[in-house]
Amino acid sequence: MEVVVACCAGLDVHQASVVACVNSTGRGGRSHKEVRSFGTMRDDLIALRDWLKEAGVTLAAMESTGVYWKPVYDALEDTFETIVVNAQHIRNVPGRKTDVKDCEWISDLLRHGLLRPGYVPPRDIRGLRDLSRYRRKLAQAQAGERNRLIKVLETAGIKLAGVASNVFGVSGRAMLRALIEGGDTPEAMAGLARGKLRRKRRELARALDVPLQPHQRFMLGTQLARIEQAEADLERIDARLAEMIAPYDRYVGLLMSIPGVDWMIAVTIIAEIGVDMSAFVSAAHLASWTALCPGNNESAGKKRSGKTRKGNVFLRTALVTAAISGSRRRGTYLGEKYRRLAARRGKMRAAIAIAHKILVSIWHMLRDGTFYQDLGAGYLDKLDRERTSKHLVRRLANMGFEVQLQQKAA
Repeated sequence: MEVVVACCAGLDVHQASVVACVNSTGRGGRSHKEVRSFGTMRDDLIALRDWLKEAGVTLAAMESTGVYWKPVYDALEDTFETIVVNAQHIRNVPGRKTDVKDCEWISDLLRHGLLRPGYVPPRDIRGLRDLSRYRRKLAQAQAGERNRLIKVLETAGIKLAGVASNVFGVSGRAMLRALIEGGDTPEAMAGLARGKLRRKRRELARALDVPLQPHQRFMLGTQLARIEQAEADLERIDARLAEMIAPYDRYVGLLMSIPGVDWMIAVTIIAEIGVDMSAFVSAAHLASWTALCPGNNESAGKKRSGKTRKGNVFLRTALVTAAISGSRRRGTYLGEKYRRLAARRGKMRAAIAIAHKILVSIWHMLRDGTFYQDLGAGYLDKLDRERTSKHLVRRLANMGFEVQLQQKAA
């Protein structure tokens, strides 16, 4: 095979060690390999970088093994080109598995240009990504704690969630604290209701008229404290995200012009894919990387299930959330397209399809620096007038009407 890189390095990264193989082209085009092992402390990574630089390495590659590759990448990216590849794409011959053979195999593939680099955003975007992903995990933990608190209430027989639409609103929290303290009567706790909930004071008193066990009060107090602590942490994280996203406020404004995309979803999009769309060859490439497109599974002329892959779960979740939210808006192209797809294919498939359309729009918007332009709810009707008119006539005929179409005069 043709040699593409004259001097490259393959790295097999672990938690406590990095095995590096420098693969250079010698006389007659022969491959010359040198293998060394390094630790993963900062001084070890500096020594690795200096050795690769002295050897004349111009390109280095490593597998995306958990988070262990990140400090190695940070140490090397400013010195020479470094790529991260999917471990599933570079599996070696079965039965030949050692650290030395792994790094040599990576260097051989890299030397002949057979590795497909993964997307690694710039350093500032990586910091934004770490914080936005942590926020998502914290929000999930808060939601789980809320569910557990309601579960304790239901176990005790307190039907507060059946009367109050928001157990964690101002009125709900006041009643929860009264339940935890355990000194008020059901009528007194129902009197803590505010706003429209005061109309349900009698029902609230009935729902709260259940004695709590001491361990249940303890659990409710602990869970409420964890919920409030998570809320305080989320506020701090949002403030920090606002500082970090400030240089990209223009792109946040572009993304928020899409129906269903709020500030947090816009931040997540930028954190996951950045703002430079040159990293993705086309909108289809970006959709494939995110796994928001049908998969291909065909053999011997037979097509099987084309379900989507896992992809980037953080970006995928944010876009599906935006699709569901945007589909509820009347008079928009996305809303009309969602309702038509949901009628034929189901709500989940329709949400995935709308998320794909939003992602395609995002690629063009970030590449061209333009705002979202909605096609309107009537776009699909204009796209195929004959098919739409036949469909409507058929529906009216099924309802017992006799319809004759006539072209409207100019």
